[in-house]
Amino acid sequence: MNTRLRRAIGAAALGTLTLGTLAACGSSADKSGDKKTVTLVSHESFAVSKSVQREFEKETGYKLRILTSGDAAVAVNKAVLTKGRPEGDVLFGVDNTLLSRALDNDLFTPYAAKGLDRIPEQLRQDGDKHRVTPVDTGDICVNYDKKYFADHKLAPPRTFVDLVKPAYKNLLVTENATTSSPGLAFLLGTVAEYGEQGWQDYWKKLKANGVEVVDGWEQAYNDRFSGSSAGKKAHGDRPLVVSYASSPPVEVLFAKPQPKEAPTGVATGTCFRQIEFAGLLKGAPNEAGGKALLDFLISKRFQEDMPLKMFVKPVVEDAALPELFTRFGATADHPGTLPPDTIAKNRDPWVKTWSSLVL
Repeated sequence: MNTRLRRAIGAAALGTLTLGTLAACGSSADKSGDKKTVTLVSHESFAVSKSVQREFEKETGYKLRILTSGDAAVAVNKAVLTKGRPEGDVLFGVDNTLLSRALDNDLFTPYAAKGLDRIPEQLRQDGDKHRVTPVDTGDICVNYDKKYFADHKLAPPRTFVDLVKPAYKNLLVTENATTSSPGLAFLLGTVAEYGEQGWQDYWKKLKANGVEVVDGWEQAYNDRFSGSSAGKKAHGDRPLVVSYASSPPVEVLFAKPQPKEAPTGVATGTCFRQIEFAGLLKGAPNEAGGKALLDFLISKRFQEDMPLKMFVKPVVEDAALPELFTRFGATADHPGTLPPDTIAKNRDPWVKTWSSLVL
């Protein structure tokens, strides 16, 4: 599986590690003053083709150094701890569920990256302040095991409403919203669907219908989901899992031999849109290099390399998707979304309430 789908993305809301622990395990800021090196700080799922990295280095004259720090929440928390003396120049991987935390802590130096006008305005969630630059989008959705539903002559679910029907009792596994980014996104998707007054009742119904909650994506998809290649080996018995809309293309890409049809599908009526951003860290040792790197992250070359390296979609309008995505990927026409300020205001109370209801 790809790096993005391998990670058990943790601590998106409350944090599974204390800040003190994070500080102890983080490396100190680069004090070398090396202006020929630019450092990207990211979660562990960042990936770029070597040829594309070499192209950046040749065009700019900077050597690219990449520091990864577990999941997105860990990376953001470490950036908060090292504020003013950052580990690198650019932070990548802050998504819209975590954006307010990064902005409230004043982590970034504003910079309008070259080519920003090629990104749809609705993705630029920091408005004209330019503290962060959108880099990619991805949808968190319920995935289903096609073989299971064919064998049981049962139509797979398509919407949130379907998931609480008796026909799908004891079939869904999801991630813990307090320890997993997909789990948090799925919770936010239900808030977007049912509103502040309705999402709690929905989760009561989902719990009554036998939803299983595990710590993170790795356990949910690879251990409990019957449709993943790893899940088959682990004898997972849940044919529904909260994962990514890009999971079916990944199942095809890494299968040997490659099937003509993806073994898994996506319930496109259950999707929540994630947007990942990058920003120039305040106190960056190489601010000029950081700006050049932000320009490159939204260049057509990097944006077209990204789908088969990180299994997310480009944000720039002139970047083409690979055939694997267009043929096997799912598209949510109306994914759930919430304004960043709404998430910022309510995220922790929602997660606390969710924990009381579900765990």
